[in-house]
Amino acid sequence: MAPKPVASARRLRLAVELRKMRERSGMTATEAARTLGVSQGQLSNIESARFGVSPDRLRAMARAYACSDQAFVEALVDITEDKTRGWWETFRDVLPPALINIAELEHHATMLWSANTAHVPGLLQTTDHAREIFRQVVPEFSRADIEHRVSHRLRRQALLDGEASIPYRAIIHEAALRVPVGGVSVARRQLEHLVEQSEREHITIQVIPFAIGAYPGAGQNILYAYGLVPQLDTISLDQSHGPVLLDAAAQLEMYRILLNRMEHVALKPSKSRDFIHDLIRDL
Repeated sequence: MAPKPVASARRLRLAVELRKMRERSGMTATEAARTLGVSQGQLSNIESARFGVSPDRLRAMARAYACSDQAFVEALVDITEDKTRGWWETFRDVLPPALINIAELEHHATMLWSANTAHVPGLLQTTDHAREIFRQVVPEFSRADIEHRVSHRLRRQALLDGEASIPYRAIIHEAALRVPVGGVSVARRQLEHLVEQSEREHITIQVIPFAIGAYPGAGQNILYAYGLVPQLDTISLDQSHGPVLLDAAAQLEMYRILLNRMEHVALKPSKSRDFIHDLIRDL
């Protein structure tokens, strides 16, 4: 097995899941290596994503660990069999790894669910809106850095287009909609874009108006990416230093509850569309 020069977030997740599978079985690394007929060093390298793992080896590990969840095992196999070099790899030399990971995460998701309180979600931003957001970053980005980020953001949005588009549910607080990012003209076009996107069958946009007052999840920017199986769901939290990925079972459950509560207080999709139309008229 050859070492992997760069372990993507997806490969790292595979390694973590294999380690957790072993730990749930009660086997130590030494016992597992002996059972699988590999050295402890090889097993350590697999569990840290320094080595890849073949589908046959993965299934053998699942049998040794007495994992009977075949849907979960085959979802992990799907990761090992995916040799595709995603479009995001072309940005690896010019963007932080966290942004590469987000693009890969979204690409492999079966559904996306987000909640944003300060900004319009990146997947729904217009080019001019996105460019202005990146212009406000401190310390300032160079012009080239801004264009790399804008281009990357627009490429991410492609997963909402075409026959391979996936369902996307977005909850947006009124505060994010009222800030005239880039001036009135850019802000109007951004709101019009949201209305247009909300009319697409696979995209749901709901607004939390100021009138709701306090609500669960206030101040957070959350992206919940659904995997092939629930165990492979992932949460991305937008932090000032970049996205942070979470995948512990307790964290997944907590954020599902939080998003459900936010969705419950938000306006229904049709009312949200009317609300955005009113904001456009107010500009």
